[in-house]
Amino acid sequence: MNASQIAGPAALLPHGLAGEGLGYGRELIEWVRFPALGDERGSLVALEGMKSVPFPIKRVYYLFATKEGVARGFHAHINLRQVAICVTGSCRMVLDDGCRREEVLLRSPVQGVLLREMVWREMHDFSPDCVLLVLASEHYDESDYIRNYQDFLALREQMNPMNQTGGM
Repeated sequence: MNASQIAGPAALLPHGLAGEGLGYGRELIEWVRFPALGDERGSLVALEGMKSVPFPIKRVYYLFATKEGVARGFHAHINLRQVAICVTGSCRMVLDDGCRREEVLLRSPVQGVLLREMVWREMHDFSPDCVLLVLASEHYDESDYIRNYQDFLALREQMNPMNQTGGM
């Protein structure tokens, strides 16, 4: 997606509010913790939309058997929110909101990281046994992807409420 192809930033945002949900003033890394239930037989984690996951879940997928040295991701989403959970093994995730770039190590089946809209994400250093489960707020939509980092930065700049003019 190219920033020049966008009709206007407010049209892209959930609820049509410029800056709403874009992470301005928020922590870039937001953990979501899941209570483990269990007994002597083992443990279980239940994932429920709008309960343990902060949005309705419309899509679930997982990455596994990622080859050594392979990195994944390298994109952002305009509207999609996700929670990424390493149910086994580990991987390093890089999150970037256009102003800050932070890393987090995912390695626990009882916590995930919330990936908000308009956050660039990269996954690196997958352990051989890594299974990365991703819960998504929307069905797959290729038009929601921004796959070029420079386009992502341009769109973030365009959507920045500090750059909005008028009315306040």
